[in-house]
Order: sequence, then structure tokens, then C-alpha cells
Amino acid sequence: MRRREFISVLGSAAAAWPFATYAQQGAAGPLVGILGSGPPRGYWAELFAAFRQGLGEAGYSEGRNMTIEARWAEDQYDRLPALAADLVGQRPAVIGAFATPAAKAAKSATATIPIVFITIADPVQIGLVASLNRPGGNMTGVSLLSVEVGPKLLELLHEAVPSAGAIALLLNPTNPNAATQSKPCKWPRSGSACNCTYSTPTPPGDFDPVFAKLHELQVAALMIGQDVLFGAEVEQLAKLSRDYRIPAISAQREFAAAGGLMSYRR
Repeated sequence: MRRREFISVLGSAAAAWPFATYAQQGAAGPLVGILGSGPPRGYWAELFAAFRQGLGEAGYSEGRNMTIEARWAEDQYDRLPALAADLVGQRPAVIGAFATPAAKAAKSATATIPIVFITIADPVQIGLVASLNRPGGNMTGVSLLSVEVGPKLLELLHEAVPSAGAIALLLNPTNPNAATQSKPCKWPRSGSACNCTYSTPTPPGDFDPVFAKLHELQVAALMIGQDVLFGAEVEQLAKLSRDYRIPAISAQREFAAAGGLMSYRR
């Protein structure tokens, strides 16, 4: 199932879970809150459209029998707690949380309003739910579990660039998944070593200084971590990897389509 289809499922889940309880909110219907980790354009605009599609398939359309209030962090995750608190103050029937940072912020902001999330990590491991079969609390959602492909990405990169000594891992340290994603660098491989350089974009979305630094460090290859910021900037990342002649791999299919060396997602 593709990511857009997952988001459509998320919209259907948001409609199915708590809406009946909020029939009394008036002619406009229930209020749906959206908390997004990224900006409301490009990659995220496409996913937001899929979310609306899922709501529509469940019988809800904006302006007819429901209202949507959205808050977007524009890839600045430190804004999410305040945005979540503001959204909770609007008393929505349900909150749709796009990506792990938004889900974590929404969870901290309310223990009563239902939250439907999408994440690329194990939601139990990062503390969103108690278990997969019995989530408990006020949270449910879908997970792509893409971080689990890390060792495979590293293996494929080794095979593509067997002479690589230093391999860099591009991470966003403000993402709750960062520690989990760094584990492949400790993954043992017979006959070769993975010396990871941890690089982060500062400011968000500006990757040219990152690649310039990797070039200066003579990094031989790059593994791009799983982050909504990276997913929204695959074309820029592919171009920079070509410009700086740094072979790179990503779990985003769009990365290879944009000219990056390769991508892999199971």
C-alpha cells in the first residue's frame, strides 16, 4: 500500500472513531483538527488531499457536515507543542496527527480527545500506544514501520559502493525516531565497517551546507534517514547527491525517480 493510500485510511479512521459522539456540535458537524509536522504544500498538500478523500469515503465533506482546523509546524518541530495546545483549545472531535513529531505533541496535549496518527516507527516503542492489538488511551492510527528497513538500506549501499569507508547517515535529531534510526550504524557486517557521520539540516530544508560538509569530510556514501522533512525534499536531496557525487540511498521511491542512486522499501 502506498503512502497516499495509508493517509486515506487515516481519514476514514478519523471519521469512524468518534464522530457520532459529536453530532451535537451543530449544522456544520464535528470539528476535525489536523496537526502537521511539515508545511501545507507540496508533499503534505498531497497527503492532506488523501486524508480528505478518506473522510469523503466515510460520508463527510468539509463545509457540508464537518469543519477542518489545521495547524502546520513548517518542519519546525519545536513549534508543535504550542500548535497542539492551540488545536486542543478548539475542542475538536478528533485530531489527525501527520507524522511522529506531531503525534507525540498531540499525545502530550490531550488525554481525552481521540487522536488518529500516522508514523514511520513502531508506535509501541516510541510510546504512542500500549500495544498494537490493544492501543488503549485516546490514540490509534497506522504505521509504515519504514525504520525497520535501515539494515537493508545499509547492506544495499555497501554492495553498491563496496570501497566506501565512511558512510554518512542523514538524520533530523528533533525527530523522536532519530535514536532508533541510528541503530543500523551499529549493525555488524563481516569484512567491512560502517563509520557513520551524523548530519542534520540547519535551517530546516537547507541541505546544501550538509552536503558541502559531507564532501569536505570525504564521505563515500550516504544513507538518508526516515523523516517527513526528507520525504518532502527528495528532489533536492537527489540533486545534491549528484552535484556532490555522493552515492545515496533512501527508502523513498521518489528519491531514485528524481535521480538519486537508489531507493528500497519492502
